[in-house]
Amino acid sequence: MSKKLWGGRFKEDTNSLVENFTESISFDYRLAEYDIEGSIAHAKMLGECGIIKENESKKIVNGLNALLRDYKSGNLEFSTALEDIHMNIEYLLIKRIGEAGKKLHTARSRNDQIALDIRLYLRDEINKIIILLEKFQVVLLECAEKWQDYAMPGYTHLQRAQPVLLGHHILSYFYKIKRDNDRLRDNLKRVNILPLGSSALAGTTYPIDRTVLARLLNFPKISDNSMDTVSDRDFLIEFAGISAIIMMHLSRLSEELILWSSSEFNFIEISDAFTTGSSIMPQKKNPDVPELVRGKTGRVYGHLMSLLTIFKGLPMTYNRDLQEDKEPLFDIINTVKNCIEIYIKMLPVISINKENMLIACKRGFLNATDAADYLVRKGLSFREAHEIAGQLVQYSIENKYILDEIPIEKYKKFSNLFDKDIYSAISIKNCIKTRTSYGGTSFNNVKKTILREKKKMKG
Repeated sequence: MSKKLWGGRFKEDTNSLVENFTESISFDYRLAEYDIEGSIAHAKMLGECGIIKENESKKIVNGLNALLRDYKSGNLEFSTALEDIHMNIEYLLIKRIGEAGKKLHTARSRNDQIALDIRLYLRDEINKIIILLEKFQVVLLECAEKWQDYAMPGYTHLQRAQPVLLGHHILSYFYKIKRDNDRLRDNLKRVNILPLGSSALAGTTYPIDRTVLARLLNFPKISDNSMDTVSDRDFLIEFAGISAIIMMHLSRLSEELILWSSSEFNFIEISDAFTTGSSIMPQKKNPDVPELVRGKTGRVYGHLMSLLTIFKGLPMTYNRDLQEDKEPLFDIINTVKNCIEIYIKMLPVISINKENMLIACKRGFLNATDAADYLVRKGLSFREAHEIAGQLVQYSIENKYILDEIPIEKYKKFSNLFDKDIYSAISIKNCIKTRTSYGGTSFNNVKKTILREKKKMKG
C-alpha cells in the first residue's frame, strides 16, 4: 500500500482513479512558494511557543528554505499520489530532514493551510495587478494628453450625439480603471487577514500564538472565527467580481477600437504589431487583440459564476468542493494580467485619423443642441428652441445641408432670433469650447484634468 501521510485509519490502497480524480498538485503547485513561506512561519512560531524544540524548529526552517531554493531552480518533483502541494512539501521535507519534519504539521490543518496559501498568493497577485493598472492609467493619461485637442463624435445609442474631445473620451476610461484600482485596494483589506491557527475548524488545543504568525507573515489582522476562516472564500469571489469589472471595462474599450478601426468609421488604425491578417483575403487587417480581450471577458465572467455556484450550497466548514476554486482563480489572474499588459503596449501606438473624426462631427448634426442653446440665450424657452432645432435638422436632411451651410435667410424662416453669429455658435470648435461645466469636454477642462491626474499619479 502506498503510504499516505493521513493513512493511519485506512486498510486499503487508494484506487488510482481516486488519486487522479482528487489530486490538485497539477495546478496548485504554483502555491509552492507560499506554502513554504507559511510553513516556515508556522515552524518558527511552534519553536517560539515551546510546542516543539528550538533546534527542531531551526532544522525544519532550514529544510524548508532548501526546498524553496530547489523549487525556484526547478529541481523539485511533485507526485500526484501525494494529492496536493501541502502533502508534497511535507513529504519532501520529512524525506530530507527526517523525524523533525513530522512535527511541522502540529497545531495545523490543511484547511487553514490552504486558506493561508491562497491569501498569500492573492495578496501578491493583487499588488501586481494594481501596479499594472497604475501603468495603464499613466498610458491613458499620456494618450489623453497627446490626443486632447482632437474633436470626435460622442455617441449615445451608438448614434452621433455631440462633439467631444478624444482626450475627454480616453479620460473616461482612465476613471473606470482608477475605480478598478480602488476596488482592488479595498479588496486587499479582506484578503490581508491571517487564517493560520484556525486548524481544521475549531481551533487547536496547543498554546499557539497567532500574533507571532501575523508578524512573520505581515498580516495586519487575524481572523476572528475558526469556522468562518476555513470556509471563507468571500475575498476570492470579491476579487473575481472586481476582475470581471476590469475585463468589462477593457471589453468596452475593445469594442470601440474595433468599431473605430473599421472602414465604416475609419477613425483609427491599430499598429501592424498588434493586428493580424486573413488566410484568404490579402487586404484584411484584423483587430484580433481587442477582439480576444472582448472574448476573454466572457471567460472571466464564467469563472465568477463558477465560483459563486461552487459555494452556494456548501455547509460549514471545509468541503472538498473548495478545491475547485483554484483553477478559476489562477486563470482569472493570468487573463487579467495578460489583457492589461497588452493594452499598455498597444494603445500608445494607435494612429488617429483626425480629419475623419472631424468630418464625422460636421456631418452628423452634432451641433443641433448648440443651435437650440443659441435660441435659449436669445430668450426662447428650451422646449421651443428644441422644436425649432429639430425642424432645422429635418430641413437639412431633406435639402442635403449640414447646419453650418444653411443660408441665414433660411435660418430666419425658422426664427427671427437667428443672426449671422449662429455660425460661430454652432462651429464644432465652439461646441466643444463652451462645454465648461465641471467634468465637461471643453479644451480647458480636459487640459486641467490631465494635469490634475498626472500630479496625483506622481504623488
